[in-house]
Amino acid sequence: MGETYGWYSMLVKPEWAPPSWLFGPAWTLLYILIAISFGSVFYLVIKNKLPKSVALPFVLNLFFNFLFTPIQFGLRNNILASIDILAVLITIIWMFKTIWPHYRWVVLINIPYLMWVSFATVLQLTITYLNLK
Repeated sequence: MGETYGWYSMLVKPEWAPPSWLFGPAWTLLYILIAISFGSVFYLVIKNKLPKSVALPFVLNLFFNFLFTPIQFGLRNNILASIDILAVLITIIWMFKTIWPHYRWVVLINIPYLMWVSFATVLQLTITYLNLK
């Protein structure tokens, strides 16, 4: 694990990149919000209070979100990580559009998630560009 994060620390990053210690607390808070809101959506779909199609962007978002760390730190592939984080961002926007007519609070509680992933997307794309060989 240390070797993996050693690799990441050696990458060229923009001056505005946040310190590494910030990612843990940020994601902890976001995962709490995600668990509450996504869990509610899945519960409502299971109880037939929402159409099953509403759950699709939420499922895909979780899939792409969980893929990011193995891609970035396991494969050490910035290009694939950039594609993946764009998929995370796109599925958040899709989630918002899909759930808004039904349960607007799900969108509102996930605004910090959208903001963080938007920032993380720009950061990842910048790191990828700065480290092209």
